[in-house]
Amino acid sequence: MITEIFAAAARIKGRVMRTPLRYSRWLSDAAGTEVFLKLESLQPTFSYKIRGATNAVLRLAESDDPRPMVTASAGNHGYAMAHAAAAAGRPLTVYIAADAPRTKVEAIRKAGAELRPCRDYDQAERMAREHGARGDAIYVSPYAHRDVIAGAGTVGLEITDHDPAVELIVASVGGGGLISGIALAAPDVAVVGAEISASTPFTQGLAAGRIVPIQVGKTIADGLSGNLDPATPTFDLVRKHVESIVVVEETETAEAVRMMFLEERLIVEGAAAVAIAAVQTRRVDVRGRRTAVVVSGANIDASAWGQILFPAVALRVE
Repeated sequence: MITEIFAAAARIKGRVMRTPLRYSRWLSDAAGTEVFLKLESLQPTFSYKIRGATNAVLRLAESDDPRPMVTASAGNHGYAMAHAAAAAGRPLTVYIAADAPRTKVEAIRKAGAELRPCRDYDQAERMAREHGARGDAIYVSPYAHRDVIAGAGTVGLEITDHDPAVELIVASVGGGGLISGIALAAPDVAVVGAEISASTPFTQGLAAGRIVPIQVGKTIADGLSGNLDPATPTFDLVRKHVESIVVVEETETAEAVRMMFLEERLIVEGAAAVAIAAVQTRRVDVRGRRTAVVVSGANIDASAWGQILFPAVALRVE
C-alpha cells in the first residue's frame, strides 16, 4: 500500500497543508526525551482528516463515477469530506451522531453537505453503510476506505521527511485509519496508538484476537468513540504493523488539552489530546527515543474547551 500513499501525497499536494513538526519543550521535559508535535490541527478543516477525504474525493473524480457520496462521521471526517466534496462539486450526505460537537456539525452544514442526525456514532456508521449498499451513492468510510488510509499515511511521510531521526510516532486511535496509514508509510519507525478509556475497540479486540463489540462510554474524545466496522482492514494492519496500543483516562486527556494551551498556546480537541496525554503520562515507553506526536485536530466547542481550562468557573460561550 506504500505506492498508494505516495500517490496520495502527489494527488493532495497543494490542496492540504504540509504541517509543521515543532519541538515541544514542556512535553519533552515531561516525557524525558525529545518530543515533537506534528500540527495537523492547523489544516484548513483543523484536522488531519482532510488528507484522506481529499484523496478519496479526487480518486472518485478520476474514476468518472457520477454518483453522490455518503459517509458517517463523529465530526472531523464529515467536515473534511464536505470541504473536499464542495471543491469538487459533488453532493455529499453525512450521517452524524446527535451529540457531535456543534462546531463540527455547523462546519459540515456550512460546507453544503446534507446532514442526517443519528442516535450515536455506531448507528450513523451502520446507516451510512446501508445507504451506500443500495447502490445509488458511494460510501466513503472515515477509516476503513483504502483511499482514506492512504491519505492519512501522508502524515507519516511528512514526519520522516521533516526529521529522519524520529524513532517513534504516537497517534490517537479511533477506527485506526490514521495509525495504519502512518505505520505503512514509516515502516522503519515504531508506531504506538493511544485509545481513550471510554472506547477501546483495539485494546479489547487485540486481546481477543478478533474484532469484538464493545460498550462505548461518554467521552471528551468524541472523535475516537465507537465500535469498529467488522470488515475494516485497519484491525489487521494495526495488529501487524503497530508496536502497541495504550489506554488514556478522561482526566489525563483533559489535562493535556489544558497544557497544550498553557504551554504551546494551541487549541486541541479531546481526540488529539489522547496521544499527547499518552506521552505526558509516560503510558508510552518513549525512553531514549526521539518521538513525534500527531496533534490530530482542534475542532472543540468553545464552551467545552473553556470548561476544561477553567473548571471552577461557570462559563457560557456561544
